[in-house]
Amino acid sequence: MVKRRVARKNRGHMPERVPTLTAYELLDVTLRNAVAIVTLNRPEVHNAFNEELIAELTSVLRALGANDIVRAIVLTGAGESFCAGADLNWMKKMAGFSRAQNLADAKQLAAMLRTLDECPKPTVARVHGSAFGGGVGLVACCDIAIAEQNAMFAFSEARLGLIPATIGPYVIEAIGARAARRYFLSAERFSATQAHRLGLVHDIAPPDELDARVNEVLGFVVTAGPRAQAQCKKLIRAVAHRPIDAAVTAETARRIASVRASPEAKEGVAAFLEKRRAAWVPRGE
Repeated sequence: MVKRRVARKNRGHMPERVPTLTAYELLDVTLRNAVAIVTLNRPEVHNAFNEELIAELTSVLRALGANDIVRAIVLTGAGESFCAGADLNWMKKMAGFSRAQNLADAKQLAAMLRTLDECPKPTVARVHGSAFGGGVGLVACCDIAIAEQNAMFAFSEARLGLIPATIGPYVIEAIGARAARRYFLSAERFSATQAHRLGLVHDIAPPDELDARVNEVLGFVVTAGPRAQAQCKKLIRAVAHRPIDAAVTAETARRIASVRASPEAKEGVAAFLEKRRAAWVPRGE
């Protein structure tokens, strides 16, 4: 399902393009077996963000989230790195912005991260090379993160006199406030092994096994009901960090009662009882 991306000048054979999507300048978007592969395609700057990349990524995530053909989204980077955070030339330009301009620009980045976090489709971060600053935010926003064992991570903002503000809520949700205190303040680099210990990534793999590990997870993801998955994501957001009280138990009962009556649930139960694949499972799975 996933094939490692290469720089624009030497892509080789490409899978089919996702139907109905606009062509993007800084992203490569392809479809393999109902899985959309979104590749940040600025390898010359280690896939660093600028305003154009942020806008394109927001647009493609919204389009894929609404596309019934797409069962899952893999986010990866072309070239040597996953994403090195903010483009330094973009940051230099922002330094001359007014406060109002800086706020508007920051809101665009915050909106992109929220779009990724709330995407109704399962999202998988395929991480290799460097994931710094905002790049770590992308990892934290994805539902599943799998990293190459040689990948390196850092919240490098403080070293530049900045703060990891827009990515902060997602990263702190992933690694906890205590770990954030260390790594936000020190801005030190840490390994994929440490990222795994912290809960930032779910699994690590040798470079030549990374795609196989991602594909293994995707093989499970595409067999689950797509609407059930979207409801699972809403459920997690609704009940996480809340006390298990009468209000929460009533809400969970309401949610499962609503889902049980859905056509997807009826098909899923029927498929299980009839020992066949559910209608939503892509051919070849």
